[in-house]
Amino acid sequence: MICYILRNKQRERFILEKLVQIKTAGFILKPNDPDIQTLYEGIKAQFEAKGIAVILAERSADMIGLDGVTFETMCKEADFLVSLGGDGTLLSLVRRSHGSHKPVVGINAGNLGFLADVTIDDVELFLDHLISGDYRIDERMMIEGYIQRKEGEKVPFFAFNDVVITRPVVSKMATIYASIDGERFNTYKGDGLIIATPTGSTAYNLASGGPVMYPLTQALIMTPILAHSLTQRPLVVPADFTIELSSPEDRIIAVIDGQDDYEMTSEDVLVIMGAKRGAKLLHRKERNYFSVLREKLSWGDEN
Repeated sequence: MICYILRNKQRERFILEKLVQIKTAGFILKPNDPDIQTLYEGIKAQFEAKGIAVILAERSADMIGLDGVTFETMCKEADFLVSLGGDGTLLSLVRRSHGSHKPVVGINAGNLGFLADVTIDDVELFLDHLISGDYRIDERMMIEGYIQRKEGEKVPFFAFNDVVITRPVVSKMATIYASIDGERFNTYKGDGLIIATPTGSTAYNLASGGPVMYPLTQALIMTPILAHSLTQRPLVVPADFTIELSSPEDRIIAVIDGQDDYEMTSEDVLVIMGAKRGAKLLHRKERNYFSVLREKLSWGDEN
């Protein structure tokens, strides 16, 4: 397989990589939504009509009363992976499938859809483009990290959007010590701190006043949440820096992609860095990130 970098007029950088074959798609569905079965079966029929077999992860299959395979089997047997739901469903799939390094595409059955960008109405057209090779695969950076427990245990994780370190109760302010490459540089006081990838810059980071970054940038964004000082501002650092976060408080929480929570004590350390290998997102070739920003954030509206 040959990969190389292209740059088009819009300065879009992506890895030109094609799937070895397009015979089998592995699906996961939006959790806790059994009503999605009718939608899934209609999309499954569209895939099969194009000669693409569909396998369903067992957790999703159990939810709608169908047969499925283990998540690991699905990742092994599928040529590419599909999330049917919103961005949260895609986030979960990307994290859980990271070891397989299979391309992931999101069919948007949710609302905003920054990541799951294939609409229900566009599935057939997307499949036609996929089969004809008219698609692209972006490699987005991910966060790799771990919590170093005081007893010596390491609790590893991957994040696609962000890692948030925050206080466990609304009424209490969080104090967070931050070091980069072993050197203490700041103490954050407020509601917490977000460490976001460029892909995650349009999520909690944006809501907290952080910058929007082009998703193929290799960087980490550190954005304080409601800081108790006007001098605290978002900071962008290279992805190969190692960020260490701790707190003098007895109880603090690390939240991974808004989905997984880990409690920390005053003697634990949260270690974050850019992952050695990113996530592959399969997109329509004509998708333009700046058009997505205009559509989703209503940028440029005259009203």
